[in-house]
Amino acid sequence: MIFKMPIAQAHCDIPCKIYDPMIAQVAALSVARLVDLLLEIESGSASIESQNELTRLVQEKEVQARNVKSEVNIIWGDYFKSPQIKEHPSVHELVHSIMMCGSKCKQSVDKSEATRLVELVNDFADIFWQTKGISTKRVIAPYPPALVIVQPILVDA
Repeated sequence: MIFKMPIAQAHCDIPCKIYDPMIAQVAALSVARLVDLLLEIESGSASIESQNELTRLVQEKEVQARNVKSEVNIIWGDYFKSPQIKEHPSVHELVHSIMMCGSKCKQSVDKSEATRLVELVNDFADIFWQTKGISTKRVIAPYPPALVIVQPILVDA
């Protein structure tokens, strides 16, 4: 080895205080949209094009469900400390529910589970913003599947 590099140590996956549940929310919405697209595919079609489309949609649904679980787990594990947990003791059960629902979304093509995943992640986002003293609002996403999402109410600079 030419250069001796010191080992870097860090306690967070991302820079401290840079957390936002929106990535998990977009991933959950993507799962719901992908389920919609999968349900639109003509059942029983043996064409290579249909098989290709089916494979791509299923693969991406897997990726997005995994992203939901990963993003929520990072925020829960790195951001939520004793003060936030004391204020929101239900966060552990909520995160567990998100993990279980994310797995169900990977295992199936169930519209109700995909919608439930979005709702659970919205609940997580709401709690997250509450811990920062920021109010939220629920709005319809401006893109398919046009489900309700939680957004922070930010003030203009």
